[in-house]
Amino acid sequence: MSALTYSNTIFATEKNITYMQILQKPNDLELNIKYAQQQGKMGNFKQTISTLERLNMVYPDNIEIKMYLLSVLVQADSPDKALTVIDEIKSNEDATEEDLLTVADIEKELEDRARPKLWSFVAGVNWGLSQSNNVNNVSKTRLQLSSDAIDVLTSPMHDRTYSASTDLSAVRRIGDDSSLLISASVSDSRQVIETGDDVEGYSLTTAYDTTIGNQGISIFAMTSKSDYIDDADSFSNMFGLSGFFPSGERSTYNYSYTLSDSKGNHNSSDTTADETNSIGHSFSLGHDYLLSEIISASTGLGYSISENKVGMNDYETFELNFRLNFNLPFAYVSIGDAVSFNDYFEPDTSVYSSKIRTDVSNTFDVIILKPLGDFLPILDPNKLINLSFSYDKTVSEANIINFDYEAESVAFGISRSFNLRP
Repeated sequence: MSALTYSNTIFATEKNITYMQILQKPNDLELNIKYAQQQGKMGNFKQTISTLERLNMVYPDNIEIKMYLLSVLVQADSPDKALTVIDEIKSNEDATEEDLLTVADIEKELEDRARPKLWSFVAGVNWGLSQSNNVNNVSKTRLQLSSDAIDVLTSPMHDRTYSASTDLSAVRRIGDDSSLLISASVSDSRQVIETGDDVEGYSLTTAYDTTIGNQGISIFAMTSKSDYIDDADSFSNMFGLSGFFPSGERSTYNYSYTLSDSKGNHNSSDTTADETNSIGHSFSLGHDYLLSEIISASTGLGYSISENKVGMNDYETFELNFRLNFNLPFAYVSIGDAVSFNDYFEPDTSVYSSKIRTDVSNTFDVIILKPLGDFLPILDPNKLINLSFSYDKTVSEANIINFDYEAESVAFGISRSFNLRP
């Protein structure tokens, strides 16, 4: 008999056992086994293990309890505790030949898991839904300047967007402190009312991570293609370096530089697509501070510049952002606020030839993350399916009415990662 079947064959659970009953009868073997089995079916491995470990101390010669405890430890991925129980079973005189063979198989599996592998593979699946109240950034007055004349904006404001993506990542260990990442992803995004932003995305990322002294450093490269359904395709290549280093027990500083090269697919139906072809440079500095085990804070500064094929699209951006993170018992909550100052270098004659565009935008957002298993343990006993809820609001103020707008959106997402063992 496999150790994994002990949880289903020792005793049958007739009714739910309360924790108060356990406190009243801590040494009742059958009652406690039923309670452990009940907690295991709910995905509460910690409570199951705690109950079985206590019974193992009360009944040190009971081989069934040891085998049951071993099966739960294997499911909960606790190899150190599992190996200790295996040693106890091997030295138990009541262990049968079948028990010892089962234990030997489990011990070999645990040793294989513990053996470091040069390559590891992870796959991910994501699905999302967002609702925007101003998907096209329509101005507050619903007016716009076009070639120095004022027009009425008729673009729809409210729309829903569905998105899905999948990715596959491979990580290669290089020594004790370095690794190489190769990741490919495919995504698809569809709007309900409009199709202008319907897009399929493809990307390939490579990164080399290492440690030099007390600094973690990552050198990365990314190439991507955005295949718009009703617009020109776009291509982008990015290269960069990022790093971080601790300062004391609570502070961490981080920095990054990215070089980007973006191109639009100029064709007969998109004759101006390549006017925004650009070379971009961006820099960032950040500070993370751990206030407590529950609360952390982040502050960041950013600067970027975009040099386009047509000069009227050249601009630079200065950004300041703040974020508070709360690692609460019931969920992870992150609240952020960012201010961006955008300055263009030349007038855009297709909009307004008398002014050079400048604008300030403020974005406030709230993100909540929670495993599905906290709601429905029967569907996600190991809490591997993550749910995300987010809200953001952007207020933009500009010296040209086209870019004076407010936009809000709410989003919901589901993600699941899979470890692929070679």
